[in-house]
Amino acid sequence: MLIKIEFESKMPIYKQLKNQIIEGIAKGELKPGESMPSVRKMAEDIGINLHTVNKAYKLLKNEGLLSTHRRKKVVVNSREQMLDPHFAKEAKEKLRPIIAKSYCKGINEEEFKNIVSRIYMEIDKEGK
Repeated sequence: MLIKIEFESKMPIYKQLKNQIIEGIAKGELKPGESMPSVRKMAEDIGINLHTVNKAYKLLKNEGLLSTHRRKKVVVNSREQMLDPHFAKEAKEKLRPIIAKSYCKGINEEEFKNIVSRIYMEIDKEGK
């Protein structure tokens, strides 16, 4: 999986990294049980501070997407390990301001649903 960091972006680097790893898992580029590069190796490969990688990994572990094993180090969790019955509430809380802003910017419900559907299909298609 290729990580592309936009150093000029307003989004913090750790969030860019975290989001790209999540998308890599969703697309199947990172498989359940697969070992992630060490914090040091990932930092060297993409030219960022190791504390930044550590922060992204820690957040992904807290969200149940990655876990630490003694032999394999950091690994991608299985879909079963990732399941979270409370995620729908979190998703709703995060989507609400995006939907409200879309409404203010003139994107109607149908357009918004089309945007979401296209993104979902892109991820689903690339994951197969």
